[in-house]
Amino acid sequence: MTHSTKLTAAAALLSATAFAGIAQAGSLQDPAVEAPVAAPAPVIAASGDWTGFYTGLQLGYADVDGSGALDGNDNSYGFHAGYDYDFGDFVLGGELDYDKTDVSLGGGAASVDSVARLKLKGGYDLGNTLIYATGGVARADTSVGNETGPFAGIGVAHKVTERFTIGAELLEHRFSDVGGVAGNDVDATTFSLRGSLRF
Repeated sequence: MTHSTKLTAAAALLSATAFAGIAQAGSLQDPAVEAPVAAPAPVIAASGDWTGFYTGLQLGYADVDGSGALDGNDNSYGFHAGYDYDFGDFVLGGELDYDKTDVSLGGGAASVDSVARLKLKGGYDLGNTLIYATGGVARADTSVGNETGPFAGIGVAHKVTERFTIGAELLEHRFSDVGGVAGNDVDATTFSLRGSLRF
């Protein structure tokens, strides 16, 4: 093979190699670009601050035990409104509430038609849950007159969202000399489930 033939063969080999490299490079797939993974939307948790106004509804049960045959029970329903102030670990508040009921006493000798309460509340802030004690003055509207007496109890409220809470309350009431009759005393126990909107 002559020198010029060798050069021609080498040039052809180089050209073929370069062409193959270019063709191979062109056939490579572009690297896949992965779409960015979106972070999950943050869950907005209810805060543990209980300061503010609230109002809501309750559904419950009333059981009345009185002197002699003055006993009875029935369902109750009503509404409430109040204000809480959160001091950090401790929450202090006040509330007005009203329950409608129809508790027949002594086989119809008397009845309790409604109960209104003025409450003072004090409780412990557990974050999204508030446990509290409450007490104050209750006024019962009965068929033998309006009766006023003290009450006390316990309750719990839990924030489902920042604005909505659910809870429960157990209260004990004491009414003395019902109907103006000395010694005609009545104890009433109420239990209610509550739902409230906070502002």
